[in-house]
Amino acid sequence: MRRTLPSIAALSILAAASATAVAAPVTTVRLDVDARDAPRKLFRVTETIPVAAGAVRLAYPKWIPGEHGPTGPIADLAGLEISAAGKRLAWTRDPLDMYIIQVDAPPATTALTIKLELLSPTATAGFTSAAGATPELALINWNQLLLFPATARADDVAVTATLRLPAGWKHGSALPTARVSGDTVTFKPVTLTTLVDSPVLAGAHTRTVELSKAPPMRMFIAADADAALDFGDDIVKGHQALVAEALALFGARHFDSYTFLVTLSDATAHFGLEHHESSDNRMPERGFVDSDTRRVWAGLLAHELAHSWNGKHRRPTGLATASFGEPVDSSMLWVYEGLTQYLGWVLATRSGLMSAADARDMLARTAARMEAQTGRSWRPLVDTAAAAQILYGAPEAWEARRRSVDFYPEGLLLWLEVDGIIRRESKGKKSLDDLCRDFFGGKDSGAVVAPYSFDELVAALQAVAPFDWRQHLTTRTAMTAAHAPTDGIGLAGWTLEFQAAVPDYMKARESVSDDTSVWHSLGIDVRKSGEIIDVRPGSPADTAGVAPSGTVVGVNNRTWNRERLRSMIAATTTRKKIELLVVTGDFFKTYVLTYAGGERYPQLVRTDKRPDGLAQILAARR
Repeated sequence: MRRTLPSIAALSILAAASATAVAAPVTTVRLDVDARDAPRKLFRVTETIPVAAGAVRLAYPKWIPGEHGPTGPIADLAGLEISAAGKRLAWTRDPLDMYIIQVDAPPATTALTIKLELLSPTATAGFTSAAGATPELALINWNQLLLFPATARADDVAVTATLRLPAGWKHGSALPTARVSGDTVTFKPVTLTTLVDSPVLAGAHTRTVELSKAPPMRMFIAADADAALDFGDDIVKGHQALVAEALALFGARHFDSYTFLVTLSDATAHFGLEHHESSDNRMPERGFVDSDTRRVWAGLLAHELAHSWNGKHRRPTGLATASFGEPVDSSMLWVYEGLTQYLGWVLATRSGLMSAADARDMLARTAARMEAQTGRSWRPLVDTAAAAQILYGAPEAWEARRRSVDFYPEGLLLWLEVDGIIRRESKGKKSLDDLCRDFFGGKDSGAVVAPYSFDELVAALQAVAPFDWRQHLTTRTAMTAAHAPTDGIGLAGWTLEFQAAVPDYMKARESVSDDTSVWHSLGIDVRKSGEIIDVRPGSPADTAGVAPSGTVVGVNNRTWNRERLRSMIAATTTRKKIELLVVTGDFFKTYVLTYAGGERYPQLVRTDKRPDGLAQILAARR
């Protein structure tokens, strides 16, 4: 566990510069992907790789940019055949590295032909780009569909890719197209870096929405049904405003064009994954046409767009690796993801995609849940970043004790505080917007990577507003703490309190997820089935011995549902207790929770000590 940040900043790793043009590649690969069976979650690949005779080591991409871990789905590869001059060759796996395939190329060999299949996972849970196909659409991530010379830098491999789609499907991508013949698309040669950074979304039900002409920016949307694409001008205008606000915030761009790839499906995992000139955004099928779903997912595209500057262009040195086989040092994800979480929240509100009221409710919820996160008493924020590769897959059970990928929500609080300090120290003349423009914006360029260290970040903050940023950020990220970094709320002229009424934003979240949260009263989150997701440390449920492994089946001798649970919590102000009947495995037990506080939900309340800083931060800039 790291205790100080200078040790993180001292790491120096060779950065890979992404570029759409291929300059003096060492190896030129041909990649042909047959996605006609994508509706069955089956992809077939033929690949040609130039090699010399002798021992050859081929790698399957392991460390996937943006996923911050060794998430390449190699277990889903099947049918691997390697041949040279039409003769099939025997291959072996490196027993110490599951992602390396070894083969002996015969004399006079100039190229290997590889055939393989990707069996796209059917599961929709978890953070992985692998599960991305339904009978009506598919998201093609190239890193899942190829091998590459294990010793090569990604920038030294050129790839000419073709993609054959199901009949009638349309596609969208940031990749430049060479030609289209029927259902086969041939893309222009690019580096392996650029290819992996440029997924393709395709489907039977699609819509393209133009967002900006200069620079060219658009949404390409694929859905499981045409009804999901029947949204009004408010959605279009909101996303046009989003790109305008982002360009105004950063003052420069590092892409020639940008494409939001938007998947609308209930049969894929729901998340976002950043790329330099595009983003992979996966939402529920009614993500644009249902008002509650729209509210809950309002910040997704804003977050991923901000990543084009913070994460793809400016990138911590530990995350700027030269090959997809190199492990990453993700210790600075509290900047890469945490600052982006903050900027996504800001941009979504400035553009009108998120209302100011929802933005405040989201901030209140984030602050209250992070304050209840007792895992910070033993695990500093920087360790949640360094351990991202294991925490992304950790269960929700006992999350408040373990900590999860807290560099997202706690990062939002941290950077709100930084914004408030800049405004205070500069007497309102500067803000975090200046750091975005000077450090992450700079001058227009293509899709290039500019790595930075902790020292450089501190210097950039110092240039915006003199302050002991090194000590402040070290305290906030590398030290354990009893409380969440909520001072930014006070600096903005607000305070965190609790109310008995369920906030409207929380109602929308529960409508979409079907979960029920009584986290700040009884201390549990519950699924529609009654399964207890997690238990808040120190809460009445925790004190009574309730555990995440149980399922609530009754409350006060009645079968449970959301409305009944909440009405009985409200009655605790006079009853002073509540009884939960919980089944764990084949055991039943009644837990008596001593509690007299009624319903409690977080909200922000204005103070009269300072001007409304949130209104200033969230106000439109264009």
